[in-house]
Amino acid sequence: MSARPHFSRNVRAFAAVSLLADVSSEMIYPLLPLFLSAVLGASATAIGAIEGAAESTAALLKLASGWWSDRVRRRKPLVVGGYALSALARPLIGLAAAPWHVLAVRMSDRVGKGVRTSPRDALLADSVEPAERGRAFGFNRAGDNLGAVLGPLAAWLLLQRVAIPVRSVFFWAAVPGVVSVLVLVVFVQEAAGRRPSEPARPPAATGRHPADGALGGAFWKYLAVLLVFTLGNSSDAFLLLRASQVGVPTPMVPVLWAGFNLVKAVSNTPGGSLSDRVGRKPVIIAGWMLYAAVYLLFGRASTPLALTGLFLAYGFYYGLTEGAEKALVADLAPAARRGVAYGWYNLTIGIAALPASLVFGIVWDRVSPAAAFTLGAGLALMAGVALLFVPGGTGATQGGDG
Repeated sequence: MSARPHFSRNVRAFAAVSLLADVSSEMIYPLLPLFLSAVLGASATAIGAIEGAAESTAALLKLASGWWSDRVRRRKPLVVGGYALSALARPLIGLAAAPWHVLAVRMSDRVGKGVRTSPRDALLADSVEPAERGRAFGFNRAGDNLGAVLGPLAAWLLLQRVAIPVRSVFFWAAVPGVVSVLVLVVFVQEAAGRRPSEPARPPAATGRHPADGALGGAFWKYLAVLLVFTLGNSSDAFLLLRASQVGVPTPMVPVLWAGFNLVKAVSNTPGGSLSDRVGRKPVIIAGWMLYAAVYLLFGRASTPLALTGLFLAYGFYYGLTEGAEKALVADLAPAARRGVAYGWYNLTIGIAALPASLVFGIVWDRVSPAAAFTLGAGLALMAGVALLFVPGGTGATQGGDG
């Protein structure tokens, strides 16, 4: 068997940018639920509202920025601007004196994410051959998740070894964020809208889009199913809150988060590669079924050891789905419309974030954590079954590209 080709410069550079940006983000994120609840006095409902509102704010911008990058045929300036805004805004959480201050900073951070995400995904898809999309997106997510390993460990070292206050950890998070922007500016280049080996789109009879300018029925069905899944996919802040609830010591929460993200990082590239070989849908469905099982058990775990095992298993769900879900978008969308396709994809996920997290928090507060996790598991099962009926995505080397 011949060796797989090396990744292009853009793929490698984006992985490095994702790693550094996530070191910055994840120095803050695992501490944020505890900071909100213990320091600022926020309830679980308030935490869900903050996280959901922040993600939903980004959602509309993801659509607009993707559309604009298609229109002007330049994606890099939007990507640079988005990363720069997040890098500057995120550490300001250290100045927060009330939950609404955190909301304002989180929304600014997510505006940056909204501006950059769809053009970045489209530029990444433009930079690889169709048969390598799953692997490339998986590799990018591996860089992101490796940053999510290093970030919490950096926070732990600063808290435990240097013994600085939590607020100071937030300020130090600015350093890797700024470096990520520098790497992006120097090493990432614009790419052609269609790879040389990528043929024109197939006719409508394939179940995909009928013309190069239309997104097509299969794409919209995929987004509808994704919406169902996302309504049950609340913020991972609740998993961290659950960890604290069952007795995981506060200084160990960043370490647990790092282990979870290490599992994600290790499994991302193999998961994406698997979708290149056996098809996107089988891999995504397997991941969603794993998600449902873990969520059912998460609500019933009663010891730190059991919760730790579930947290690590939960990482494999991301490894299976993160690369495959994004690769399927490129499979189903024409090259000239990838920016707006990723915009709709990200909008679907983002717009569902607010009701997903808000409802989860309400059920947690008014019924029980177990009931909230059971609701998420049920929606994941429904989405997995529904995805079986979406055309395409079942064979190797997916989607309208050969």
